[in-house]
Amino acid sequence: MAPILSVRGLVKRYDSGVEALGGVDLDIEGGEILALLGPNGAGKTTLISCVCGISRITAGTVTVAGHDVRRDWRKARQAIGLVPQEISLEPFEKVFNTVSFSRGLFGAAPDPARIERVLRMLSLWDKRDAKVVELSGGMKRRVLIAKALSHDPQVLFLDEPSAGVDVELRHDMWRVVGDLRDQGVTVVLTTHYIEEAETMADRVAVIAKGRILLVEDKASLMRRMGRKVLRVTLAEPVAAVPEALAPFGLALDQEGRRLSYAYDTKAERTGITRLLAALQAAGLHLADLDTEASSLEDIFVTLVHGETAA
Repeated sequence: MAPILSVRGLVKRYDSGVEALGGVDLDIEGGEILALLGPNGAGKTTLISCVCGISRITAGTVTVAGHDVRRDWRKARQAIGLVPQEISLEPFEKVFNTVSFSRGLFGAAPDPARIERVLRMLSLWDKRDAKVVELSGGMKRRVLIAKALSHDPQVLFLDEPSAGVDVELRHDMWRVVGDLRDQGVTVVLTTHYIEEAETMADRVAVIAKGRILLVEDKASLMRRMGRKVLRVTLAEPVAAVPEALAPFGLALDQEGRRLSYAYDTKAERTGITRLLAALQAAGLHLADLDTEASSLEDIFVTLVHGETAA
């Protein structure tokens, strides 16, 4: 099955000579949620702008739902919904009217029932007659999402969707994105909330310096690059790590009761069995054991810092 979005050799170079994107290749499957992660200035928003037709492409090709964004731009744009990072709305227009207007911009026939469904899904139906200027920042961001969904797009781009949204609304928005995926909408989100990507994404793409470092299933990425830490709680505190345990690189907490051992989850041997035997040989009695896995944030920082150092 052909990907819903395909990017090949995408280059964006400005007149000043600055290259914002340097040959990006990316395929996104229909119905998935892809999190696009990267530090500030990595090229996330530029990539979205090129796909959505906001910025001109220097070289390469982009197709959305089989339509080339340059040769068949009208149909390509009709397949895309974009929620920009900046909130830009008609302040004195009513919510229902501004969402309906956006639908018309894509050549779609008026459909009040569709607009009602979108507003209800985003908990905006009670605000349908309110002016945009009367809404909170979180509600305004929901209006942006409603406008992007008004014409039934196949691909939805969310550029920092949780910016300015409180914790309760953020979790509610995660639910909405999950519902959209269940309805077959492909979602591409950029976010600096790593928790957001870890919660919602099916796959993760990491971009730095205008180049894609990797695109991988989130679960397999965390298995492949993740590290775990074994925390050993001692029955009695110790003043220092015994010399016999030095090869394990253990860290001792300030109270002298907890030892931490980092190990590679993909290694053939983790060394845990040898560690436990060494602890017993050193005369240390264990009170408890637990493990802690690397988060997606840890992996992201490792990847980006490695690219920065290269």
